[in-house]
Amino acid sequence: MAGERSVQLVVITPDREVLNTAADSVVIPSHDGELGVLHERAPLMCELGIGQLRYTLAGQTAAYFIDGGFAQVLHDQVTVLTNRALAASELTPAIVAAAEQAVGTHPSGTLEEREGRERAQARVRVMKRLTSG
Repeated sequence: MAGERSVQLVVITPDREVLNTAADSVVIPSHDGELGVLHERAPLMCELGIGQLRYTLAGQTAAYFIDGGFAQVLHDQVTVLTNRALAASELTPAIVAAAEQAVGTHPSGTLEEREGRERAQARVRVMKRLTSG
């Protein structure tokens, strides 16, 4: 049960609201590192990177794969807008294999292509980390 010192976590993709829950703490993957959020956190907006979103409620931790986007923290609510969000439990070997295959098909001639390939590699690293334990 959420206490009065919790925050509300909302994760939204273009297709659906993935998550809407109370949390004792939230860690979001900002573009330049992880950012922790607790009750009464100062307001902020940040760009998200490819990474792992974690939240804790009543001693239980849950993790999600986040594929970039933006986050806002305001009035004890964390709102995450992302192109893709998957619970760690939803990451199947087939999804990870498809992400690995996408790396192999990425061209790497131009700077933009190399950056796209690096993002694809980051997706695979995060997915493997989430599925390994």
